[in-house]
Amino acid sequence: MEEMLKKPLFNPDGDTDVRLRRMVGGNTTNLNDFNNMKYAWVSDWYRQAMNNFWIPEEINMSVDVKDYRRLPKPERRAYDKVLSFLIFLDSIQTANLPNIGEYVTANEVNLCLAIQTFQEAIHSQSYSYMLDTICEPQERNDVLYQWKDDEHLLARNRFIGDLYNDFQKDKELDVFAKTLVANYILEGVYFYSGFMFFYNLGRNNRMPGSVQEIRYINRDENTHLWLFRNILLELQKEEPQLFTEEKKDVYRGMIKEGCEQEIRWGHYVIGDDVQGLNKEMITDYIQYLGNLRCTGIGLDPIYEGHEQEPDSMRWVSQYSNANMIKTDFFEARSTAYAKSSALEDDL
Repeated sequence: MEEMLKKPLFNPDGDTDVRLRRMVGGNTTNLNDFNNMKYAWVSDWYRQAMNNFWIPEEINMSVDVKDYRRLPKPERRAYDKVLSFLIFLDSIQTANLPNIGEYVTANEVNLCLAIQTFQEAIHSQSYSYMLDTICEPQERNDVLYQWKDDEHLLARNRFIGDLYNDFQKDKELDVFAKTLVANYILEGVYFYSGFMFFYNLGRNNRMPGSVQEIRYINRDENTHLWLFRNILLELQKEEPQLFTEEKKDVYRGMIKEGCEQEIRWGHYVIGDDVQGLNKEMITDYIQYLGNLRCTGIGLDPIYEGHEQEPDSMRWVSQYSNANMIKTDFFEARSTAYAKSSALEDDL
């Protein structure tokens, strides 16, 4: 395929007719005009993302400081490793999203990518806040860099990291498409299974501040997942050569590989040793997510018999529901997570 060209920042000869706008390969002026958008879904996405603003330090972690020391050994090990994985994911997202934006020629979509980049930075800040609060300095560094020493964690990071690096070296359109699918896997499988562990802590009345942080992060990730799903769906219309049956099989294979790695990781880090979870539950949930993500972008399911959310895991959706009204852990007052109507996680 022909190499993609980075869009110019200043382009006085760019198209002003919104009908000529394209997701990639367009002739953009880079002018942000909120009244003229080709992709109508951007308006709702932008307002939702802007209304999701939050500050990590708003959340009280005092109970977590005590709970962390009391966690059973398998649960504390899982907490450290899952958190280390999530820290890496948000960090690499913050670094990679601007690289994607350099080749997206729909200015309204670039606005969305800019907001997502900011939110990923907030997520990284929240993980640092969690570690700074509950850990001693040396413990903090041990958690932060576990991915460098744990071969299982390093392998997880390599899968997404290498896909992102491929586009750094090769600017062909089909490599760009695989980078988008890798992002979709990260947002739609890796994050969600990581959140599952924290919500299980919540079910067991442990680490309430951490659970609260994760729920805010999860609300943001719902919008990020929706964004990349829509980008991929728009590309199917504009660049159909990227979605031949052969290429669809490649994308399905990527999603399956991501799910299989996630299942192995869940068995390694959680296994059957954490109260409220076991290997079968983890497997069923990840296979369900894999099917959900495939059908969300028009691909055939991967795992037969896993089209519905497992009954044993319905509590995950309840915890991640951004519209849920809850009682604040520390002030015993009713608070709503969403500052505007939240997106449904039906992706």
